[in-house]
Amino acid sequence: MPEPGTTALVIVLPDAAPLLNAAWRIDPVLVRPGIPAHVSLLYPFVPESALTGQDEKGARSLAANFPAADLLLEELVTASGFVGVAVPQLQPIVDAFRAQWPGLHPYRGRYGARPAAHVTVAMGADDPTTAARVRAAVGSLLPLRTRAAALQLVVLTEEGWRPRFTAPLGGPDGR
Repeated sequence: MPEPGTTALVIVLPDAAPLLNAAWRIDPVLVRPGIPAHVSLLYPFVPESALTGQDEKGARSLAANFPAADLLLEELVTASGFVGVAVPQLQPIVDAFRAQWPGLHPYRGRYGARPAAHVTVAMGADDPTTAARVRAAVGSLLPLRTRAAALQLVVLTEEGWRPRFTAPLGGPDGR
């Protein structure tokens, strides 16, 4: 379980909120509070206490190199206790952020060196019946259109995840 001060760089996908809402209606514990539907670029990122202006500048600069993108979410992905949706269109952005900070290991190496870009819908769906209900509810919402337009640096607090800053993809004009 992450500790307060843990950070992550994510691409927010506001139109994908119905996926998380579907899991939340089945069991609120499955959805992390305070963070919208997103694709993780780097989790964990630099701990909040060690963040520098260079980290923020680097993240904003790299985000500006990638245009906002319309996405079609179609593929449900599952593993033990996990339900998500694949987002292969964002893999080049994920790879670029991981290359920028090569000393950071995505998910602390838990899912290998190059985990696929995805939206986590539910974590901890260990009960087979609950997991099946989440898969069915989320699957019924696919395909789903959304737009990747911004990166956020989020920080885990005692109350849940909170944004520290938001940077548009494609720079200030979003191109």
